[in-house]
Amino acid sequence: MKSLASRNRLSMPPPIKVLEAAGAIGDGRVTVLTDSGGTVKARVSSSAGDKIYTVAVRPVGDKVIYAYSDDNGTRYRRYIGYPIISVLILQGLLPRDQDVERALAGIPWSRWNKTYKSYSLTMRKALDYASRLVEPTRVEEYTGEVMARLKKYTVLYDPGLTMR
Repeated sequence: MKSLASRNRLSMPPPIKVLEAAGAIGDGRVTVLTDSGGTVKARVSSSAGDKIYTVAVRPVGDKVIYAYSDDNGTRYRRYIGYPIISVLILQGLLPRDQDVERALAGIPWSRWNKTYKSYSLTMRKALDYASRLVEPTRVEEYTGEVMARLKKYTVLYDPGLTMR
């Protein structure tokens, strides 16, 4: 029988979610609402502006983060969704690169994901888009840094965070 922690552990996201998180920050779509008692609550708007995600994160010690987001990746696919990643970046728990954020601002992520039906194709398109401001290798290196740091955490899904 699996422990509660292992059942609630979120898996690593596809790397493109790091780019989506950076783009959300670059677009100003992340609003931190409260930062009290160790729990940060935020709202993150989708790139199309048609959805607003509720996010809460609470780090416990150096290795564990309790997190909640009502985006599809987190709720249904059980990986760390881009709204959570964006809040962790703003909290300083994950690396930040404001040049990369600016380069990824303005991307219509949901439209591109629906059009290309492939994260790898969308990621290629995003790297091409970002290349007008930064070298694609910089975006790729940044993505790798965030993914490596994220792997060091155990991120546990906790819907109760929004109640506290």
